[in-house]
Amino acid sequence: MERILVTGGFGFIGSNLIKYMLDKYPTLKIINMDSLTYAGKICNLGGYLHHPNLTNVIQDIRYLDRLDGLLNLDNLDGIIHLAAESHVDNSIDNPNLFLETNVMGTVNLLNLVIKHNVKRFHHVSTDEVYGSLTPYESSSTEESLYKPRSPYSASKASSDHFVESYGNTYGLNYVITNCSNNFGPNQHDEKLIPTVVRNLVKRKPIPVYGEGTNIRDWLYVLDHCDAIDKVFRYGKPRQKYNIGGDNELENLEIIDLICEIFDEITGNENSCNLKDFVTDRPGHDFRYSVNHDKLTKELMWSPSKNFKENLKTTIQHYIEKYGK
Repeated sequence: MERILVTGGFGFIGSNLIKYMLDKYPTLKIINMDSLTYAGKICNLGGYLHHPNLTNVIQDIRYLDRLDGLLNLDNLDGIIHLAAESHVDNSIDNPNLFLETNVMGTVNLLNLVIKHNVKRFHHVSTDEVYGSLTPYESSSTEESLYKPRSPYSASKASSDHFVESYGNTYGLNYVITNCSNNFGPNQHDEKLIPTVVRNLVKRKPIPVYGEGTNIRDWLYVLDHCDAIDKVFRYGKPRQKYNIGGDNELENLEIIDLICEIFDEITGNENSCNLKDFVTDRPGHDFRYSVNHDKLTKELMWSPSKNFKENLKTTIQHYIEKYGK
């Protein structure tokens, strides 16, 4: 019987991944380890919280001695590592926390993987490690140089390098995935789409950094879960795979689209007039974009094509959440 550990399973992506995998693999046993920071919520697992094949452990990856004593990692088939501090604004305010969690926490897990001969380590990372692109540059590939420009992206780039170094030095069987911006229900309130919908519901100004022309690629969270599953099971050892959504939009474009869909659903009018241009974030990267050809060719994965439908489902979720 397969046993895997998922870190960060009370978070947005982790909880969706656990539900996805429990549905897909009836005999799979999952250990969910999460420290329950502000970004993790037990309710994200919903009715799966007490699933017979799921064990939930509250623990922080920063403390190696506690991890080794608490977890039974012997004969573990794999670890899917999602636990991380992930909000760029927070990394500007407190970079040390990102160093401790994203770098040292990952190294702690790597040491346990080597000690207990865990069969596979899947490190979930971000497109931000590649740095800022211009509108005219090609999308980043797995061979692109790392050029992190914020404390958050620097911490993720460093953790990526540590994973690769453990492969080279200790023979670690790892895979790394670098994904674009996720969206979907149950994302933390601090992220862009929940923030926009919350302010629309409350009829408050929608903050727009700078001129709103920064570009992000949007990936539906269930597409991401499908990609993680494929790479974890079938990706070539010691390889990186980019996961993109093929939905590059300026921040203004995604905000306008959210306003349009919001008005369709609610019957409101002129919600786009709530936009409020504010001082840009320090070091705000202009564009992220990843090329997922490698993943598509090797593992036959591609993102779903119904972006607007998935966005509408997401907006409906937040309307119901914030309208209560």
